[in-house]
Amino acid sequence: MARIPLKLDQIIDGAKLRENLAAIGKNVDAGSAEARASIMKLLKSTLAEGRAAAEAMLGEDGGGTACAIRLSHLMDEIVRALYDFAGTHVYKSENPSTAERMAVIAVGGYGRGTLAPGSDIDLLFLLPYKQTPWGEQVAEYMLYMFWDMGLKVGHATRNLDECVRLARTDYTISTAVLEARFICGEVALYDDLITRFDNEVVRDTGADYIQAKLAERDTRHSKAGESRYLVEPNIKDGKGGLRDLHTLFWIGKYYYRVREAEELVAKGVFTRREYLQFRKAEDFLWAVRCHLHFLTGKPEERLHFDVQRDIAERLGYTSHPGLSAVERFMKHYFLTAKSVGDLTRIFCAALEEEQAKHVPGFNRIFQTFSRRKRKLAGTSDFIVDNHRINIADEGVFERDPVNMLRMFWFADRHGLEYHPEALKLLTRSLKLIDRNLRRNEEANQLFMDLLTSSRDPELNMRRMNEAGVLGKLIPEFNKIVAMMQFSMYHHYTVDEHLIRCIGVLAEIDRGEGDKAHPLAHELMKGLKAFRPVLYTAMLLHDIAKGRPEDHSVAGAKIARRLCPHMGFDKADTELIAWLVEQHLAMSMTAQTRDLNDRKTIQDFADAVQSVDRLKLLLVLTVCDIRGVGPGVWNGWKGQLLRTLYYETELLLTGGFSEASRATRAERARAELAEGLANAGWEESEAQRYVRLHYENYLLAVDHKDQLRHAAFIRAADREGKALATMVKPHTFEAVTEITVLAPDHPRLLSVIAGACSAAQANIVDAQVFTTTDGRALDTILINRAFDFDADERRRAERVGKLIEDVLAGRTYLPEVIEQRAKPRRGAKAFSVEPRAEVRNTLSNRFSVIEIECLDRPGLLSEITGTLSNLSLDIASAHITTFGEKVIDTFYVTDLTGQKIDNPDRLEAISRKLLATLEKAPAGNGARSKTKAMAE
Repeated sequence: MARIPLKLDQIIDGAKLRENLAAIGKNVDAGSAEARASIMKLLKSTLAEGRAAAEAMLGEDGGGTACAIRLSHLMDEIVRALYDFAGTHVYKSENPSTAERMAVIAVGGYGRGTLAPGSDIDLLFLLPYKQTPWGEQVAEYMLYMFWDMGLKVGHATRNLDECVRLARTDYTISTAVLEARFICGEVALYDDLITRFDNEVVRDTGADYIQAKLAERDTRHSKAGESRYLVEPNIKDGKGGLRDLHTLFWIGKYYYRVREAEELVAKGVFTRREYLQFRKAEDFLWAVRCHLHFLTGKPEERLHFDVQRDIAERLGYTSHPGLSAVERFMKHYFLTAKSVGDLTRIFCAALEEEQAKHVPGFNRIFQTFSRRKRKLAGTSDFIVDNHRINIADEGVFERDPVNMLRMFWFADRHGLEYHPEALKLLTRSLKLIDRNLRRNEEANQLFMDLLTSSRDPELNMRRMNEAGVLGKLIPEFNKIVAMMQFSMYHHYTVDEHLIRCIGVLAEIDRGEGDKAHPLAHELMKGLKAFRPVLYTAMLLHDIAKGRPEDHSVAGAKIARRLCPHMGFDKADTELIAWLVEQHLAMSMTAQTRDLNDRKTIQDFADAVQSVDRLKLLLVLTVCDIRGVGPGVWNGWKGQLLRTLYYETELLLTGGFSEASRATRAERARAELAEGLANAGWEESEAQRYVRLHYENYLLAVDHKDQLRHAAFIRAADREGKALATMVKPHTFEAVTEITVLAPDHPRLLSVIAGACSAAQANIVDAQVFTTTDGRALDTILINRAFDFDADERRRAERVGKLIEDVLAGRTYLPEVIEQRAKPRRGAKAFSVEPRAEVRNTLSNRFSVIEIECLDRPGLLSEITGTLSNLSLDIASAHITTFGEKVIDTFYVTDLTGQKIDNPDRLEAISRKLLATLEKAPAGNGARSKTKAMAE
């Protein structure tokens, strides 16, 4: 890695700055307000010019570490100049005593000689003895100047004894002093501090320091997010970020008594290649951090979606087939974070060999250092070293590369953690994994044992991935290591997602998912013979992400090529390939289709073809959704999947009723009449109510819900209410149902959707029914917001009240949406090509309109309003959000109840809908329409 010329003279001219300050001090009273204003103007312009020069150089040479050094040098010169000015012109001491001495020292991150544009300036004003008026005045003068410049300064004024005493008791202070760097003042004071710190603090406390720093690191990771593969990572404090590298350096300096990271090579901690990897990782992370601060104009440390694209552009990334520029940038970021993890493991192996103290929480690799070793049953190549598997000698992997898999197999079988020395050798031996090993029968059997382990297959795959073995063993997997997908839906990189999916499957396999996934839990009991098929399909289902072609189709091709080598016969290979190719089919059908429409079930059953495939696809789908990230899975998605499963199973097993639609509707009408009679309704009243409903209501709505609706409508009629709402929380499904009774109107659903948007209630499903007396009975399902039913009911009742107010004209909808609905943070960073398509092959009775576009507040209200303007009746709406993207499906007819089949009209519908999707939210036009409804 070539060193970049720093060109510090182009950042700031320190001599000229001191001359200009001296000129101000000569022309006016140095302590006057006039002088202060002139000094402030000079310092601000110098800082701004220096930062602008550093940013320009960063864009030209791309040197992250170089940029951080330049910014640190800029600050050094400003500190020196201001200190000289304060001591010479403002608080000049004619005959300074021994106490009137001071050293200005950079500590913390600034002490390393590196600064980001928004970094704190950490300063120690070091005194020989107690504080003096002169020292206090100089420090105060400098600090007020820095604060007025808009800098965030961390500072302390201490004498030598205080520094040493506090460093002994507080590891945060000892770390700050560890990185102390002289800037200006009395260098002898600085030298005394370093000597005393080394002799009185550092000596014989290395192990305690390591324990404190690594425990501190684990706490920081838990706050920032345990995974290094979060798609909006914290570049400073996140796992694999700059602070992890700094922690290694701190420990290295403290324990090995070195001043530069390069000295760790001579100490045998890193090889030369690993040290260069350290420098390369640090340089990349500094480049990203500096660009991030320059771009946002503040000390932003998290790589949010809305800045990732700009950072990628600044760093010069370009798009490749299948991967956008921002995805290539983020893959580089995550690979760098992974390399930081590799360096950490290697570093810890070296520490252990130095007999450091036990550090709880550090990946459980420091257990104790009494070094209890014993043989491991069944092998002479590995030993047990304090409950961890370790290598018997350095030639283990060279002698037999299959040992690279045997190590994981023995660790899994005996429940052992991994010794860092073994992982270090493993990482350094990856070149041994070649075509011969990939085709080795024993190696493949060992891998399948690890993948389908009844203990912890997720841990097995994660350890293999972190060590680099998984990507070497399956080159196709290596392509998706550290790959992110630029969307708000995916929380993790692709490889992390796949490994988490394995963990969810193992959880269900062990019988632990019965409450969250009752159907998958029950089905898994009968799928034991399919475990290898299911685990392999789970590992491979997203393996072709980032390619130009559809990843499901490409993944199936990869599965057909890999599976025979993994020991699968032709039938199982085809089954795995089918599961990979269809892994999105069940989720998309359940969430975007009308499951009450027979054609939906028939089409899905035609694709699945067998009950075994249906069972396997259900389990795969549940794990895939769960593995996306926290909050993505909910009970409503589970309910949709269960409904689709049961309906399809019925059809595949021949239990689907062949009775005509009219016959089934009459049967449902009779059952409703009987239910009303049993509920105490008079026969004439019951018959009159039953005649209110058309066939589609009787066939689509569950009998219990029909009885509930009947009581609701009767109560509204008796109270003389033209508008009424009823709410019902569904706890397990994690949705809340709101039923709206109102005079029928073409724009009714549009107004309801707008009111829900204003109340920040996300609609996931809607069924629209009309009665024979000209009223609408609409049922909408909104995402649950509260854990307790009582809280959720109150919230839903407020939403219902808002719907009633809007329908009655008491509230003006566009104003409410503008006041209450907030766009999601980060959504502006994304673009989704709008799509509006009308399809007549998905249903026998309805035309199906599919909408795909970028989400925004009030979108559903706008779309349904457009459908109303196009004289279309909406029978049902199915609303699905994937992060920033929405996929909405509407089952519609014309006003005569027929499908739309005229080509010109179909084209007009698509054109009008596209225009709606592409424009800004509607304005005044909605007012008169809302009023018209109320009237």
